[in-house]
Amino acid sequence: MIKKHNTILLVLCTILLFHCKNEEKKTDTPKKENWVKLFNGKDLEDWTIKIKGQPLGDNYKNTFIVENGVLKVNYDEYDGVFNASYGHIYYNKPFSNYKFRMQYRFTGEQIKDGAGWATRNSGVMIHCEDPKNIGLNQDFPVSIEVQLLGGLGSGERPTGNLCTPGTNVVMNDELFTPHCVNSSSKTYHGDQWVSMEIEVRNDSIIKHFINDQQVLTYTKPQVGGSVDYNQDYWKDKEGSPLKSGYISLQSESHPVEFKNIEILEL
Repeated sequence: MIKKHNTILLVLCTILLFHCKNEEKKTDTPKKENWVKLFNGKDLEDWTIKIKGQPLGDNYKNTFIVENGVLKVNYDEYDGVFNASYGHIYYNKPFSNYKFRMQYRFTGEQIKDGAGWATRNSGVMIHCEDPKNIGLNQDFPVSIEVQLLGGLGSGERPTGNLCTPGTNVVMNDELFTPHCVNSSSKTYHGDQWVSMEIEVRNDSIIKHFINDQQVLTYTKPQVGGSVDYNQDYWKDKEGSPLKSGYISLQSESHPVEFKNIEILEL
């Protein structure tokens, strides 16, 4: 009888051990992330263009084009005159909690009358105001800008920085009001592709990553600071948290390319 009980106990222990190992395997298996492509590599479907001085939806002088699976900012039809025609291309859906990633690179030469600060300069604007509300001659949307900079051949010039058109954030537990702040990233010279990722958690925390390295973090994005359009409207909203918004990519006078543009909603 004792022998029989021992056999039953051994069988039960074996079954329990097998079950535990299976549960461990399930726990150890990472959950598959459902990244969604925002850019199809073929055309500008699901994106809307707004360039300063032009009506919404007008792709002025073919500033934004698609070639070989790449979204390009180009100035071939500008006849060498930029005339402060700052532009943005907006994805047609707002987001709140997500990870956004893509690759970018600067190419060629800046258009001649582009501002000095705009050399090898572009950006990803997040928590953007609705592009339908952008003024005809408005320079930049009220947003949080993840600034993208390319090296100038020598010296340090980090990328994945923060700029704040019409906004403020909190850094080190204090309201941060300067327009821009550098990240801790390396400098990337030449025409090399650089990977960037942004993690956005509503109005709580935002993180910047360059080539898989976290380079900047801040919290509590909110309305504040100077704007170049609809000042009274935004003044009344000063201090209001930015919980969601559109995503846009910039054209600021230097040719730049974007690819593998994806989002993971959290």
